[in-house]
Amino acid sequence: MSSEFAISFHNIERKKPNFKLGPITLQIPKGYVTAIVGPNGSGKSTLFRILLGISKQDSGEVILFDEPIKPESNEAYKQRIGFLAETPWEYEDGMKGRQKAEFNQHWYSNWDINYYQQLVHQLQVNDHLQMGKMSKGMRRKLELVIAMSHHPELLLLDEPSSGLDPLAWKQMIEILHRYMDTGDRTLLMTTHIIDEVKRLADYIVFMDQGKVLGTYEKDELFSSWFTFFINGEQNIGSLLKQMPGVRKIDHAGNGYFTVTTDNAMEAEQWCNQKQIPITSKQSLELDEIMSMLLLQGQT
Repeated sequence: MSSEFAISFHNIERKKPNFKLGPITLQIPKGYVTAIVGPNGSGKSTLFRILLGISKQDSGEVILFDEPIKPESNEAYKQRIGFLAETPWEYEDGMKGRQKAEFNQHWYSNWDINYYQQLVHQLQVNDHLQMGKMSKGMRRKLELVIAMSHHPELLLLDEPSSGLDPLAWKQMIEILHRYMDTGDRTLLMTTHIIDEVKRLADYIVFMDQGKVLGTYEKDELFSSWFTFFINGEQNIGSLLKQMPGVRKIDHAGNGYFTVTTDNAMEAEQWCNQKQIPITSKQSLELDEIMSMLLLQGQT
């Protein structure tokens, strides 16, 4: 029986001299776009490396395509994955873009030369250039094209828009939307770009210091986190601490309070019941939510 998850990390730990990942238990839904966000050094790229077998976890288990990844695993599963690394490989600098594509064509049995050429044309990539002589944006576009040209079931993108100009970024978004249109593919990405998360993601994972702070469905997240502006009596502050989902209370002076909650619907109903006047409310942006999670270190 097929699982509803494309990837499952179970109690994954990875220890380095100055960094510890985990323990992490995380499930990535099949058929959706999941964005992992967090500060540099959170462990996002390390998760990708473990998934690809480039790094080995010290403990825990990874389930991919309903099968556990083990040291002796047949690497045929990588045929089903497309990967865009955060930084290009220096040893490929002397290789022309087309040469790398031809190499990958031999490795991936599902390589689609017509789709490759279509993406190269659409993104205006000159694949006759040496990769080391390409601009950062040109090389990024080429690497994305190569990662997608075998129609992978799972696409792993590590900071995909790094170096892209606004036009190329919009084209990338359109290409990724079309990639997901079949309904049976999964996209897992890391990004610092708020608009990228809003335009692409179905689910958002927050990470910091090697740990997962929380996993949220995107639309539910943005509909739940609000700041309420309240005009009340001086002593209302203690009552506001009982508000559902309360995360932060600030006294703005002159009887005004700002209260941030991660359960806006119940919080508003609670205020109505308590006859606490809400003068206005404002939804939080993704970076504001992340900052609050990082500050509190909890979900």
